[in-house]
Amino acid sequence: MVNRRFPRPAELRELLQPAPLSLDFLQARLDRAASIGDLRKLAMRRTPRAVFDYTDGAAGVGELALRRARETFARLEFHPTVLTDVSGVSAETMILGKPSAQPFALAPTGFTRMMHTEGERAVVAVAQAENIPYTLSTMGTSTIEEVAEAAPNARRWFQLYLWRDRGFAKDLVERAIAAGYDTIMLTLDTKVAGARLRDVRNGLSVPPQLTLRTFVDGAMHPRWWFDLLTTETLSFATLTSTGGSVAGVIDKVFDPAITMADLEWLREVWPHKLVAKGVQSVADAEQVVKAGVDGVLLSNHGGRQLDRAPVPLELVPAVREAVDGRAEVLVDTGITTGADVVAAVAMGANAALVGRAYLYGLMAGGQRGVARAVRILADEVARAMALLGVTKVTDLKPSHVTFRAS
Repeated sequence: MVNRRFPRPAELRELLQPAPLSLDFLQARLDRAASIGDLRKLAMRRTPRAVFDYTDGAAGVGELALRRARETFARLEFHPTVLTDVSGVSAETMILGKPSAQPFALAPTGFTRMMHTEGERAVVAVAQAENIPYTLSTMGTSTIEEVAEAAPNARRWFQLYLWRDRGFAKDLVERAIAAGYDTIMLTLDTKVAGARLRDVRNGLSVPPQLTLRTFVDGAMHPRWWFDLLTTETLSFATLTSTGGSVAGVIDKVFDPAITMADLEWLREVWPHKLVAKGVQSVADAEQVVKAGVDGVLLSNHGGRQLDRAPVPLELVPAVREAVDGRAEVLVDTGITTGADVVAAVAMGANAALVGRAYLYGLMAGGQRGVARAVRILADEVARAMALLGVTKVTDLKPSHVTFRAS
């Protein structure tokens, strides 16, 4: 038998308290984003399809390399230790000889101002505020010097593609030295462009062209087009001329004849930390370490180059054992949560790099969106560590994670 009564006014007041009203609607939407997936949905609504697909997509008919990487992270199972004091969790760690507040860095991404007009300068500003490394891409839309000026106290890395014109590549290296970058990341997996079919189907060009399709899409994303047309011209910062597809630019400018001799040349002219990006086998990892690199980035370019490429995460334990402390092991591709970062470190990586995750934030809300993405990942890292029963990144061990059979 239920005894019913009328609620007292004081009880109603407790229940009917409205949420604080904010006139900053964008910030309110960003604050409601509880995951990188939520930021991805917001980014999809705020950017034209061709722009979103450039970020979201990968190579091949089924985009298998990216899909398999994400499925691999989904198969991981954590093994926590209970009855441990986790009242003081710290995610700070050392990456390539310097401290970082998180065991992840922001990966290089091309044509970043296409996602949002604030572009690379917004991303590096967040990296500076959060005390994590940021990597500027050779295919970026802000110059080496502009990024340094935007965040003079940030830890800045520069990702280098080797051009057919070696003199121009050397000029970029010298500019990076002069601007205070402490690491160069040489990409080895982009001798020719991958088959990025979403870009082909969308007719993506550099810069975006106003076709009938983009005009109709633009009517649904007027803010993005307004920003494009009323801010500085959108172009690659290190190319004197652009035009056509991204794949066309890659095939025209990048050198398909890159060999170990080129890595050795770069080791001679670059005096700071050197990372080989795009390593996808134990044999290649051993080879680049012999050439003198300080770090090996296990990467299949976010699934954007060779479809059916190896899953970088699966290579971590064997490469870690093979390099035996002679170089740091970094990993990317398929990372969408802070728990993914924690799992990668537990398996033997020194750190992870994230790209799409912060680009979804950039598309969703510029610099504030990037800040939200980084904060989501950082909170997830701390939570996963606490629930695993560890308080320091160095406490993460292979015993904390295994692959489920299915």
